[in-house]
Amino acid sequence: MTDSTEYVPPKVWTWNKPSGGQFANINRPVAGATHEKTLPIGRHPLQLYSLATPNGVKVTTMLEELLALGHRGAEYDAWLIKIGEGEQFGSGFVAVNPNSKIPALLDRSGAVPIRVFESGSILLYLAEKFNAFLPSDAAARAECLSWLFWQMGSAPYLGGGFGHFYAYAPIKIEYAIDRFAMEVKRELDVLDQRLRDNEYIAGPAYTIADMAIFPWYGGLVKGWQYGAAEFLDVQSYKHVQRWADMLLERPAVKRGRMVNRSFGEPSSQLHERHDARDFETNTADKLAPSS
Repeated sequence: MTDSTEYVPPKVWTWNKPSGGQFANINRPVAGATHEKTLPIGRHPLQLYSLATPNGVKVTTMLEELLALGHRGAEYDAWLIKIGEGEQFGSGFVAVNPNSKIPALLDRSGAVPIRVFESGSILLYLAEKFNAFLPSDAAARAECLSWLFWQMGSAPYLGGGFGHFYAYAPIKIEYAIDRFAMEVKRELDVLDQRLRDNEYIAGPAYTIADMAIFPWYGGLVKGWQYGAAEFLDVQSYKHVQRWADMLLERPAVKRGRMVNRSFGEPSSQLHERHDARDFETNTADKLAPSS
């Protein structure tokens, strides 16, 4: 479907009609809470409010990796935030993240709770708190952080750009799809060339850079994103495929992908995580159906 009428932007944009597309019900040009709702708080030092989107999976993977290393202070409660129902606009969530995006973390391990929002910021905060998955050598640390922030700057072209216009927009716009497909393929080539000569993104060690990039670009090459694997010819990025397959073998990555998941196979969905045993006992296939 193509709109043959050329759009002429007004001098001042106003919000006078729904934006259209899959997420029209939660899109708005203003910030702040729309309703009062207190966030739940569990018994662990870290409280995570999230959903298993790529940005959410970054943080649950990090937490599971920390626990696998034996960092007991990384125990966490993960609470499901249903963004399709607007739960990110509740007053409690907005108090933790004024930008109303998942994931949001509340660290209650000290005398005064610390809020941390934006997924890259959470990864860096946890890496520094537990002295893990972030190199201490200055050059290696700089390389890791460069790739971490590469992901933060690049993924909007994949998600809000390509993903939106290819999969979610109410009409197919050739110019928009071509523009963002070109950029996403360039990004995949950046990663493929990097991984041709390096085992992991930042070099020889697994770091928060891998945890940040994998849910977006690893998921893309494994065919989980937007139904676009064939369209983007993801199989041609052999080094990204090798890296993605390697990370998928990590038990903490497998667990991290399950937490706050509310879609897919019921056995892969752990809506809330409060204890390591939940992976065995509380997945969606084991829960009694709600009445």
